[in-house]
Amino acid sequence: MDARRGNSAGLELKHLRCLVAIVDNGGFTDAALELGISQAAVSRNLLALEKILGVRLLHRTSRTVVPTTAGVRALARARPLLSGADELVTEASSGHSRLHIGHAWSAFGRHTTEFQRRWHHSHPETELRLIRHNSSTGGLAEGLCDLAVIRAPLDLKPWSHALVGHEPRYLALASDDPWARRRSIRMGEIPGRTLAIDRRTGTTTLDLWPEDERPAVEYTHDIDDWLAAIATGRCVGVTPQATAAQYRRDGITYRPLRDADPVPVHLIWRRQDPHPATHAAVALAIDLYPENRQT
Repeated sequence: MDARRGNSAGLELKHLRCLVAIVDNGGFTDAALELGISQAAVSRNLLALEKILGVRLLHRTSRTVVPTTAGVRALARARPLLSGADELVTEASSGHSRLHIGHAWSAFGRHTTEFQRRWHHSHPETELRLIRHNSSTGGLAEGLCDLAVIRAPLDLKPWSHALVGHEPRYLALASDDPWARRRSIRMGEIPGRTLAIDRRTGTTTLDLWPEDERPAVEYTHDIDDWLAAIATGRCVGVTPQATAAQYRRDGITYRPLRDADPVPVHLIWRRQDPHPATHAAVALAIDLYPENRQT
């Protein structure tokens, strides 16, 4: 039985489905009924799986079917594989009934909830899912979403894109920092402090200051790392208003930055085969940003 041990050639989902069905239904007869195949086919699939794996998977008596130790391990692997295959079929067959919007930090910031509410009301046929992914394209380049909200500096040439709005910059600092008692901070004051910067997905670069007036820097890896560095008091951070709206944490205070250019907010998507709801999502996002509204 070990001639093909360790070789997955010939392994098919139907083999795994039969193993799971036999165990879950307590026998071959009920497994055949559940799967809509003959009992002989169930037996053949199980024998084929045991041959491929090179181990016995079930203890069979006249009354019971119990997985062996190897069978228990195989079941633990088979169930998520079958679940993943089912999800793949569901997603593929659902076509464009879901819209995934990725983001690195904060989706639409203080407009996120309103975006979700309006979308559900106006487009109930298309389920909306927001996905946070720590990459410069918010998961778009990785194939995890249909559109992505981008604030960090990014070469937009490879993507279709739309500017949906701007957000003012805020300073994030420890709540016991003396500056936390002030209403606002000037950009020119920051070079006296150590600045936390996320090089992968953050919106802040040293180009915001003249070359000879730049602050010291501590680089972080993601939003949680960035917030932790600031909460200790050893760093401050410059960030869009969206972060202040979406990441309210004990020990962190946000104050508006005077004389700072706002952060542009873009939606980006793949040029080829865009989601049919792309332009509806762009239009809704544009409508939510105050400077785009007609008075």
